[in-house]
Amino acid sequence: MTYDDQNVFAKILRGEIPSEVLYEDNASYAMMDIMPWSDGHCLVISKEPARNILDISPDALVDVAKTVQKMAIATKKAFNADGVTIRQNNEAAGFQEVFHIHFHIIPTFDGVPLRQVPAPMMDMDVMKEHAAKIRAAL
Repeated sequence: MTYDDQNVFAKILRGEIPSEVLYEDNASYAMMDIMPWSDGHCLVISKEPARNILDISPDALVDVAKTVQKMAIATKKAFNADGVTIRQNNEAAGFQEVFHIHFHIIPTFDGVPLRQVPAPMMDMDVMKEHAAKIRAAL
């Protein structure tokens, strides 16, 4: 399969679609998930145009993994979470829906189930509050 540069994350990286940015460096971009499975659910995407983990360059994967760790630490702290789930899907059979490599960072809490997938759209004001908490924890 080839990379489609018209996917939603490619459009976000080009500034064609807005997002609630949390962190950005030369290799990665972290933003809030608009349909979060828990409060604080965010995404980290690579700036390298790669479909998924099967075709990203090893160097770009390392750079993105560093941001994933940074964001996992920040979201756990910001929401006083008991844990953090990191999820990365590959190809349709592997539950990938957007074909641009991305990682889900999902704060988890003992005894609290994740929201049903697809989760409802997050209220934008609440999302901005959650984003501010995460940015403060970075």
